[in-house]
Amino acid sequence: MKHAFLAVLAVAAAFAQPKLLTNAQVDTKSAGSGLDAVFHALLTSQPQPAWVGYAVSSVRVSVGCDYVSRDGMNQPGVIHLEPPAQAVILFRIDNNRVDRIRTVSPDCEIDGGGTPMHWLTDVNPAQSIALLSTFVLPGDNSQAGAMNAIAIHEGAAAADALDKFVSANQPQSVRLRAISALGWARGRHGFDELKSLLNDPDERIAERAIIAMGTSREPDSIDTLIAIARTGKTARMRSQAVGELARKPGPKILPALGQALHDQDPQVQRRAVTALREVPDGQGIPLLIETVKTTQDSQLRKDAMNSLRNSRDPRALSFFEDVLKAQK
Repeated sequence: MKHAFLAVLAVAAAFAQPKLLTNAQVDTKSAGSGLDAVFHALLTSQPQPAWVGYAVSSVRVSVGCDYVSRDGMNQPGVIHLEPPAQAVILFRIDNNRVDRIRTVSPDCEIDGGGTPMHWLTDVNPAQSIALLSTFVLPGDNSQAGAMNAIAIHEGAAAADALDKFVSANQPQSVRLRAISALGWARGRHGFDELKSLLNDPDERIAERAIIAMGTSREPDSIDTLIAIARTGKTARMRSQAVGELARKPGPKILPALGQALHDQDPQVQRRAVTALREVPDGQGIPLLIETVKTTQDSQLRKDAMNSLRNSRDPRALSFFEDVLKAQK
């Protein structure tokens, strides 16, 4: 019984107002009777501008803090070696409407700017997702913030909401944002959904799915991107897959980028050259140097030399010095 009581206290503490909330006129309200009714009462009847906030259990993704300026120096907020299990969702209200939605770590220092802050407790996650979904509208300034906030919710309801927003009957702008969220926030479910979109008749949707795979932490994303880089049906798809591979770790990346240098489309070749420069720790520099030495394609050689020059890598500088010496 004692352990159960301590567990309840821990959960209650986790969903209390942010511990570093300053410069705000704070009042606390329960949303246990229904989030929508409490939220819309605040939307229409309180002094404005104002903020409404609450915490939810979140998937383990990085939810950071802004950089803050102290004494003229920029300092980062909290850096989580392990992402927190909760996230704080904040709505800014002005003129009886929501004009901004933000998602931050519960450990962030939050300066309320002297405005009222209505902190809600007892928030039902499904009701939170339903409320946020009302702001996912084309042209709504809060669309991006609402989509990101939905994506970080723990549980199947968030994935279901994103699946709805990515469906073919939704406006393209909504689908594109949902695709991005599936990549960085929804793990295996998100990855499988992205794969299903690779053959979407809307090429922008298929291309965004490739870009979103670059943010997925699923191991299978590497093999999928390599396959698209090799056999994607359009040059743009192959080019985007090549670009996303530069963000991925592992020994498979360099051979795939090397093969992309021989793609039949110059657009893909140029992207491979850039990607080789962007591979972490300069691992792509030797392959760029080898390309300059061996290719018979004058444009590819020129692109590779420009990429080497922009890399400022010591091996590239040494290579150029050797070239100049040989010309004397």
